[in-house]
Amino acid sequence: MEKPSSRSENKTGIVSHILLLLSVFVIATCGLIYELIAGTLASYLLGDSITQFSTIIGTYLFAMGIGSWFSKYLDGNLLKWFIRIEILVGLVGGCSAPVLFAIFEHVESFRLILYAFVGMTGVLVGLEIPLLMRILKNNFEFKDLVSNIFTFDYIGGLLASLIFPLVLVPYMGLIRTSLFFGLMNIVVALLLLYKFKETRGYRRHFLVIIIISILVFIVGFAYAERIMAYSESMTFQDKVIYSKSTVYQRIVITKNNRELRLFLNGNLQFSSADEYRYHEALIHPAMQALPHARNAMVLGGGDGLAVRELLKYPQLQSIKLIDLDPGMTSLFTHNQMLAQLNNHSLSSPRVKVINTDAYNWVRNDTTRYDCIIIDFPDPGNYSVGKLYTNSFYKEIYRLLSDDGVVVVQSTSPYIGRRSFWCIDHTIASVGFLTMPYHTYVPSFGEWGYVMATKNHSWRNDGELPAGLRYINAATIRDMMFFPPDMCEVTTDINRLNNQVLVHYFETDWGPYAH
Repeated sequence: MEKPSSRSENKTGIVSHILLLLSVFVIATCGLIYELIAGTLASYLLGDSITQFSTIIGTYLFAMGIGSWFSKYLDGNLLKWFIRIEILVGLVGGCSAPVLFAIFEHVESFRLILYAFVGMTGVLVGLEIPLLMRILKNNFEFKDLVSNIFTFDYIGGLLASLIFPLVLVPYMGLIRTSLFFGLMNIVVALLLLYKFKETRGYRRHFLVIIIISILVFIVGFAYAERIMAYSESMTFQDKVIYSKSTVYQRIVITKNNRELRLFLNGNLQFSSADEYRYHEALIHPAMQALPHARNAMVLGGGDGLAVRELLKYPQLQSIKLIDLDPGMTSLFTHNQMLAQLNNHSLSSPRVKVINTDAYNWVRNDTTRYDCIIIDFPDPGNYSVGKLYTNSFYKEIYRLLSDDGVVVVQSTSPYIGRRSFWCIDHTIASVGFLTMPYHTYVPSFGEWGYVMATKNHSWRNDGELPAGLRYINAATIRDMMFFPPDMCEVTTDINRLNNQVLVHYFETDWGPYAH
């Protein structure tokens, strides 16, 4: 008969082994979270580009491989090594976001430090799984050990990938997310320290480090907003009056005595001092030629400024605004200062705001529109680049009425010359007749648009609404002229399977990046 003490020891051993397997789940979750934080942070600070996520994922996985290879050199007390590494993972990964935000504007070698954090985290996480397998090898058959370890590992990865965009970024922000998961690693180390009897000889030493680490994370968690505010005060010239991370982007609004400025993921979207030039040029060359227009659709433009200009035409009975981010449209609907800027356009009974993905929307929509305004961010990554492809414009062609007009904001024809003409050529490739034009916006410089129709119905002799500050018949005529340094160049068509526009854009704008 088995002695009670033996049964108790077996039960304790089973609980300990389950705890070690659960730590695999925590390791996988935390590791992927740190990777996602680094990629998102790099996109915010270094430019919204697919390159950032691609290089960070590659660096992280390579570093994990190095860590796994080095794990064979760790001998002696493996549990002690594991607890030590778990603490280090928590400290390095947990402190990554606050440190990187704080030093961004002060350190020239920011990229080097960013990838150093990614590399160190990857090496440490790469050390952990092989160590755990060696610790547990005498308690499971090999096939069960591998199965259990990787099951918990992949489930942890799935959890991280789901909660990061849906919960953590919009409700905690990058800094608090980083600190929280650093704390999770520290708590795992603490539980292991007290659950295994063999740790008694070095508990006190580790306990001091763990307590200090927990206090650091708690203080950092409490001051996360101040760290972020400090970082953004260094990044932006003017006072930051609003900042928030939504599921889709980081929204920052700055203010000085002269103007408000909106930044999305660090990129300027408008200045209240001269946005009227941009938005009047976006709307009125098309609408003055459409006295018959009854319905319009705006894709993008969640700030409501394009809609404000459309509402100056009484013949328009309905306007649909399709914008991905409800955080954006809600802000410009309910914030009094911002709603005043767009003249409360998003609250107009003629306007219907729909928060959804524009690409999916146009594929499923069956309405015919007299005017379609496409006001997306510049094509700096593939997720936005798909909204500038020929397949997207084919759907726009289907939705536009026979005598309708579509206008696409098309980046700078001066700085982004190939990007601009690629957009024009891609629109023309699906059957549109295109009329490229440009204007000068002080905050942006020369900025370009492409107007397109199905026939030659557009004329520059329509009636413009009263009170415009920039657009008249003469300025519309002048905007159609391109000097030699902005004139047409040969480009490929932007397709879903090549996204050549993203490459053009990164090449054109690369020298002007931060």
